[in-house]
Amino acid sequence: MTHREPDGLRVRLRDVHRSFTTAAGPVHVLRGLDLEVGSGELVVVRGPSGSGKTTLLNIAATIDAPTSGSVELAGRDVAGMGDDALADLRAASVGYVFQSFGLLPVLSAAENVEVPLRLIGTEPGERAARVAEVLERVGLARHARQRPYELSGGQQQRVGVARALVTRPAVLVADEPTGQLDSGTAEQVMALIADLVHSAGVAAVVATHDPALMARADRVLELHDGRLRPA
Repeated sequence: MTHREPDGLRVRLRDVHRSFTTAAGPVHVLRGLDLEVGSGELVVVRGPSGSGKTTLLNIAATIDAPTSGSVELAGRDVAGMGDDALADLRAASVGYVFQSFGLLPVLSAAENVEVPLRLIGTEPGERAARVAEVLERVGLARHARQRPYELSGGQQQRVGVARALVTRPAVLVADEPTGQLDSGTAEQVMALIADLVHSAGVAAVVATHDPALMARADRVLELHDGRLRPA
């Protein structure tokens, strides 16, 4: 495992608590959690199923809000921001890679990658250039017109990575990005994520059980009893 000092803070969670109300009573998932991730830093979070990893990722990406505590994303304190402002911040600053790929089956690889650029109103010429650039970087330039069902699982996840990075986000969040891939394909996707994070200066928070991805991380943290600690 390598170590990189944060070069420009992109994510800061301070004393974050998250509780959920259930029929059996409140469930406390995060309990005073702190996290800072800098530009060009790949942080892996591990922990057993149900430990709150996805909740943590969603709060870091402003998809969910903490019960208490503060969240700063790309230099902005999100407290008090309305839904529209938060949506704009997410669209411009966060890329999300899903375990299940999350591709739209009726769209080609290029069209799937283009979706976030449409959401933020990027001009058509710029959209085309960025899509071509990022597909080239993930090794799928020749597959731009193929639909998801025509691609292997590894290729579909590469499309997912390209889509997450096409807006040139400050923050990349990935939830078990190699969970549905065989070991060889997973290694390729992990190498791709690590390379793009470090070369593009993205701050990445990745939840995974995969030891090979942990080996590529700058830091590995364990989520235990609602708090993070060095693994």
